[in-house]
Amino acid sequence: MNIIGLDALIFGVDDIQACTDCLRDYGLHPVGVDANGGRFEALDGTAIIIRRADDATLPAAMGPAPSIRETVYGVASAADLDAIEDELARDRLVTRDEQGVLHSVDDLGFAIGFQLTVRKPFTAPNDLSNAPGHAPQRPLNQPGITLDMAAVPRTLSHVVYFVPDAAKGEAFYANRLGFKTTDTFIGAGPFMRPAGSDDHHCLFMIQTPPHMKGCEHFTFHMGSGTEVLLAGRRFEQKGWTSFWGPGRHLFGSNWFWYFNSPLGCHIEYDADMDKHDDEWEARVAPMSADNSQLFLFTSKEKWAPGGPPPKQG
Repeated sequence: MNIIGLDALIFGVDDIQACTDCLRDYGLHPVGVDANGGRFEALDGTAIIIRRADDATLPAAMGPAPSIRETVYGVASAADLDAIEDELARDRLVTRDEQGVLHSVDDLGFAIGFQLTVRKPFTAPNDLSNAPGHAPQRPLNQPGITLDMAAVPRTLSHVVYFVPDAAKGEAFYANRLGFKTTDTFIGAGPFMRPAGSDDHHCLFMIQTPPHMKGCEHFTFHMGSGTEVLLAGRRFEQKGWTSFWGPGRHLFGSNWFWYFNSPLGCHIEYDADMDKHDDEWEARVAPMSADNSQLFLFTSKEKWAPGGPPPKQG
């Protein structure tokens, strides 16, 4: 089962305009958006999709709106779709819609879908760094940053669930869909990647009381830590409030910055995630502030180490 990663997350929401504003300000490209919702795409075509919470075509909600309604994974071939259908149909309902997308549910009740991936090639600038000890990556006379440099979401990175039974969820995704556990937080849950991806994780599950079940956050990969900081600052300047960050995680090594959103979950920017293959030995550690982040910045209203100059007269 060559599951490549997340193609789309679908939300049922109660305020289409607020969610539209949020996702557009976040940097996603609106496609076919109207009063009933629409699609918001990254550079590679992966997306967040919003619909009205009472849309009869959505899978059943796990709780009040707004909330995640389906997680859609992209696969490499029609044979992969057939293999997934054969596996899941052994003990649960699996359907195919008119577009050929498979729909089912996992062992925790989250609606899951599978489709031939929508991911498409794209070009975006590399993050070229200069550091003593190795040859400069950036040419002479080329500034590394500019005031108007782009900071656009490139691909849907990962989703995080609050779940009542992380061990049960891990077993389902590992045994039925071929996911690999890269690391685990004791008392929380596993970081997992599908077989067709080398990203540290596209799914993380956090053990919580049953009434909290749902999406905690999702994120898109940016091009660099600089882009995380730049996009986050621009997002903040448009009125969206920071929840956690900016900083850099220890497990996965990715830069992060989380914001509050009207989608019923947090929304994150991330960049520079670790890559793994099957030779990687998963780490296990308690979930704590020290294990969750290597460092964390705190925003301050100052623009120089000593602060701004004193006001005159």
